[in-house]
Amino acid sequence: MKLNMAEVASNKEGYSYQEYNDTQKNVFDLGTFVGDLNVEEDANSDDISLEGLQQELEECKNDDVVANILSKGTKLREYTKGVENNIRQVELDSIQDYIQESDNLVSLHDQIRDCDNILSQMETLLSGFQVAESKLANFVEDIIVPPRMVDIIIDGEVNDEYMRTLEILSKKLKFVEVDPMVKMSKALKDVQPELEKLRQKAVSKVYDFIVQKLYALRKPKTNIQILQQNILLKYKYVVTFLKENGKEVYVEVRGAYIDTMNKVLSAHFRAYIQALEKLQLDIATSSDLIGVDTKSTSLFSRGREPLKNRSAVFALGERIKILKEIEEPALIPHIAEASSSKYPYEVLFRSLHKLLMDTATSEYHFCGDFFGEESIFYDIFAGPFAVIDEHFNSILPNCYDAIGLMLMIRIIHQHQLIMSRRRIPCLDSYLDKINIVLWPRFKVVFDMHLNSLRNANVRTLWEDDIHPHYVMRRYAEFTASLIHLNVEYGDGQLDLNLERLRMAIDDLLIKLAKTFPKPKLQTVFLINNYDMTIAVLKEAGPDVGKIQMHFEELLKSNTALFVEELLLEHFNDLIKFVKTRSSEDPTATTEKPITVGEVEPLVKDFGSRWKVAIELMHKDVITSFSNFLCGMEILRAALTQLLLYYTRLSDCIKKIVGGSALNKDLVSISSIMYEIRKYSRTF
Repeated sequence: MKLNMAEVASNKEGYSYQEYNDTQKNVFDLGTFVGDLNVEEDANSDDISLEGLQQELEECKNDDVVANILSKGTKLREYTKGVENNIRQVELDSIQDYIQESDNLVSLHDQIRDCDNILSQMETLLSGFQVAESKLANFVEDIIVPPRMVDIIIDGEVNDEYMRTLEILSKKLKFVEVDPMVKMSKALKDVQPELEKLRQKAVSKVYDFIVQKLYALRKPKTNIQILQQNILLKYKYVVTFLKENGKEVYVEVRGAYIDTMNKVLSAHFRAYIQALEKLQLDIATSSDLIGVDTKSTSLFSRGREPLKNRSAVFALGERIKILKEIEEPALIPHIAEASSSKYPYEVLFRSLHKLLMDTATSEYHFCGDFFGEESIFYDIFAGPFAVIDEHFNSILPNCYDAIGLMLMIRIIHQHQLIMSRRRIPCLDSYLDKINIVLWPRFKVVFDMHLNSLRNANVRTLWEDDIHPHYVMRRYAEFTASLIHLNVEYGDGQLDLNLERLRMAIDDLLIKLAKTFPKPKLQTVFLINNYDMTIAVLKEAGPDVGKIQMHFEELLKSNTALFVEELLLEHFNDLIKFVKTRSSEDPTATTEKPITVGEVEPLVKDFGSRWKVAIELMHKDVITSFSNFLCGMEILRAALTQLLLYYTRLSDCIKKIVGGSALNKDLVSISSIMYEIRKYSRTF
């Protein structure tokens, strides 16, 4: 702009631009001061102090502008108006200058905009060069084949460095195959043949390496899991390389591994099963049934089983421990054989499947980690499964051990839980299949026991002995064992089968009891068997349920029968009188009244021999009942009932005319109670 603002500010008064500004500032300050002063004077002139005004003027006299104005005698308002006019004129002159220069300013604006566009184009061009340089650098990096990489692939050993080089080679192979721009480049024509040669060499080399490692798995006494974890997994990238860059060779390696492990594991399981078979303890044969007569069972038919193991056919005993040792390590056959140990089949069954679970878990993880294909597991284990099935199919049809079969069913259930906790599904179908096979076999053997009771020959079973029968003991132990094994499972089908078995033993026991000639002996026989059965069932735990309640009701009813029979045997006349006459009114005239002469023989007979009779009853109970506590309970019940009968007799005598004459012959109730307590102290 041509107009100089400093020159414009130099007016007729001869001020400089700076003086003008200073003057303007002081004018406004002074005007404000004077204005304020005038207001104060108009408001209250009496309050203004002349001394204060003088002081203010003294303070302003040193200001050059104010002093100049005062020296010329110019009025303040006129001076201010002149300054405002000057400023307005300067503003108008500035606007006029801007209008005159507007064309130049527009031209300048256009020039600046054109310059910006040129710079923007240059920036875009330079950025394109940078991108091209970056892509070219990456292209060169991805397609070039360094000599060091060639040396390692061709001559290097398969180690960590070799696998890192394989990764680089794999990236280059993917680069030239995926990017369509690369396929059009001239550089590829030079490099691609070399990359293909390296690929073929790498595929061949890692194939030889892996196959060599697979051969090591076939060596006897090789710890497969250690070899897998410490060696093969260390080189798992070579399998990935083959899968990506040598599909046919990968399939061949995969097949070689499947074939190798199938044969190796099949051989291991076959050898392990053969070793376990030497440790087997025979428990039961087809003749070992609840209702079979012991005399008809030949010892020669039991094979290798010692006679002391016969109780294990029906009683669970220590065999239950296997369910608490479910995750214990598998048996080591040569150690067990060295100590001459023998085991029921369920122990061998658990050990075999423990080994199967651990081997399967390890192999399943390895197949996923090494090949990235868990499905390979099923191809590998087709052989081991076939070996185990062959063994099981030969064992199961000859298994007559119902307790052992139920233990195996529970073992399989526990193994399913273990594999579920491990989150390993590879044995699901196999374990389900074993479970499906075990249940029908258990049902077959159970029905054999059931039919042995239904078809039992009572004459051959009867032993003319009132003590618990061995068939009933077998039943009690067998039932208690199955109840114990069903506590945590609540299998309704098993409960139903046990109820069928209970009905069969009830019928057989009644038939055996009827072979005794005297009703008393029949009752004693039933009480002894019921009491024994209840005691055995209680050992199975608190959850025996309605079966135990059933036998408790039978025991209670037969105990009442025996008590009555025992009292009739020693106090028949007394009981007969009490039951027929004691309830009658002695003073009644419609019937024959009860007289002293009628009851006197009863009183004297009781008084003369009641202690002897009680002692005979005691001996009878001792010899009749095999369970001492049960016998004493029965004796106490009999004595209590006797006390009730005698009390009713005493009450009747009190109502008879002249009955007081018999008081001297009556035995006091307290004496009888003392005698009862004396026998009660014996248990």
